[in-house]
Amino acid sequence: MLTVSNYHYIRENFATKYPSIFGVTPSMFKRQLLLLKDKADFVSGMDLITNGDEILNSKNNYYFITFDDGLKEQFQFALPILDELQIPSVLFANSRNHEDKKVSTVHKIHLLRSIIAPSDFLKLLANPNNDIAISNSDYVKAKNTYVYDDQESALLKYWLNFKMNFSDQEEIIKAIFDNYFDENEVLEALYMSENQIVQLGDKGFLGSHTHNHYPIGLLSENEIEFELENSKVFLKKLTNTPIVLVAYPYGTPDSCTTQVAEIAKKVGYKYGFTTTRGVNTIENNPLLLNRYDCNDLPGGKNYK
Repeated sequence: MLTVSNYHYIRENFATKYPSIFGVTPSMFKRQLLLLKDKADFVSGMDLITNGDEILNSKNNYYFITFDDGLKEQFQFALPILDELQIPSVLFANSRNHEDKKVSTVHKIHLLRSIIAPSDFLKLLANPNNDIAISNSDYVKAKNTYVYDDQESALLKYWLNFKMNFSDQEEIIKAIFDNYFDENEVLEALYMSENQIVQLGDKGFLGSHTHNHYPIGLLSENEIEFELENSKVFLKKLTNTPIVLVAYPYGTPDSCTTQVAEIAKKVGYKYGFTTTRGVNTIENNPLLLNRYDCNDLPGGKNYK
C-alpha cells in the first residue's frame, strides 16, 4: 500500500490581511514527518519507478512525500528537513514559470486574495464580458472541492478555476494583478531558480506539474498533450534527468480524467498523482494515484 502526502506552501509566517495562502511551518513539517516515520517506511520516486508494483501490492503501508508548484520556500525550508531526516520526496514544478518567465495565474490569485476581500474580488471579476451564471449545484461543488474554505472563498476559487475559460481568467487576473504587484519581482521571490531545479533532478526529487497550472482535464486533447509533454521535455533538457512522475494541478476528478491518464502514459509518464483522498493499492490506475492533503494525515491540523 502507498499513502501519499502532499504539501504546497511552507514558511514561518502565513499572516495576511485576508486568509488565502495556507501551508505548514518548518516546525510543523518536521513534527509530522517524525510522526509518520514512526508508523511506516518512506519511499522515493526511484523506489516507485523501479518497484512500484511491489510497493502497491504490499500489505505494508509506505509513505511518499510530495510538494506541488516548484516554490522556492520548499527548497529553502522543506529540503533541509527532508535531508536531515533522510526522507526522500518529489517536488513537482511547472515549466511555464521558467520557460515563459511568467507567474502562474493560480499564484497571482493567491496573492490577490491575500489583500482583497472575497466579496470585493468577485465584484472585480463581474465585468460586462463575463456572463458566467452560478447555479445552486456550483455552490455545492465549490464547497465540496474547497472543503477548508468558507462558502464565499470556496465559490470565488471554484468560479476562477472551473467556471471561467483560461484566456478570460488570465486576462482579467493579469489586469488586476499588475495594479498591485511587479511580476518579475514575484517570479524571482516565489519560484525555485533553475539551478535549484537542477539540484532536485540530481537528487531524483523532481517531477512535472505540467506546463501551465491548469485543470487539464477541461482542455482539448491537443492541449492536454502539450501541457504534459512540454513540461516533461523542458525539465528533462534543463536537468538531464528523465521526468516520469507527474502531479496534476488541482487534482480533482474534473482535472484528472481517464483521458488525461491515457495521454500521460502516451507521452512517457509512469505515475501520476491526483488529490483524491485515499490509500493506493495495486488496483489503482498508476497514472491516477490518490494523494492526501498533509492536513488529513497524522500530525495534520484536520486529522482525527
